[in-house]
Amino acid sequence: MKGDLRLAFCFPGQGSQSVGMGRGFHDASAGARAVFEEASDALGLDLAKLCFEGPGETLQLTANTQPAVLAVSVAATAVRAERGLEPSVVAGHSLGEYAALVAAGALAFRDAVRLVRRRGEFMQEAVPVGTGAMAAILGLDLLVVEEICREAGAGQVVDVANINAPGQVVVAGHRAAVERAVALAARRGGRRSVLLPVSAPFHCRLMAPAAERLAAVLAGMPTAPPRLAVVRNVDAGLTTRADEVAPFLVRQVTAPVRWTECVGRMA
Repeated sequence: MKGDLRLAFCFPGQGSQSVGMGRGFHDASAGARAVFEEASDALGLDLAKLCFEGPGETLQLTANTQPAVLAVSVAATAVRAERGLEPSVVAGHSLGEYAALVAAGALAFRDAVRLVRRRGEFMQEAVPVGTGAMAAILGLDLLVVEEICREAGAGQVVDVANINAPGQVVVAGHRAAVERAVALAARRGGRRSVLLPVSAPFHCRLMAPAAERLAAVLAGMPTAPPRLAVVRNVDAGLTTRADEVAPFLVRQVTAPVRWTECVGRMA
């Protein structure tokens, strides 16, 4: 890179998956093929076939989606490394933070792909199917959405889950509470609100059981000091030590993804 121009890698989270993803990386790069082979060996399933051929309903299962998206992200990193592209800072949205930590050398890929499969299982099992929901609220400031969540709760959970951009905030919690929040947002002048097609209400207090189970798994997992700057989701701070990796990944399960702040931190 010339001058003081810095390169950042940003990795996607769950919801970015589609049948066929990663095939171009796999076909063009020996490094990417090695990533898929390692993931398949670690999980005991043909992850490349699942990514490239589906079926879609199997790929959409959270326990499959999370390792699949991680593998494609790490394969993309391998392709870029072969082309001499090295970032100075990395970040990922929700699940994408695991790819960022792998890119930075803080987590071994083999460990990470197993970990996110368990994470997906824990998150899916934390809330009975159909009782939770997420919705994107467009056109309102964060403070207004936070106030709406307090009003809509009525003894149930509805929390800010993702702060994706100015005027785009995602909420998560009990389905009825999320629906009340959507109705309140419309009355407060929100431009539009959309219920999201997700299998569980991620990044809210209902995920506490998943966070506890993930903490137990992370307790026995080796980590290393990141060799790159890693901007973390929960506070847009930098993870710089090995002993910071696990605690912030646990917090991330129930805390909002502060993506707007993360992007600002990378600038």
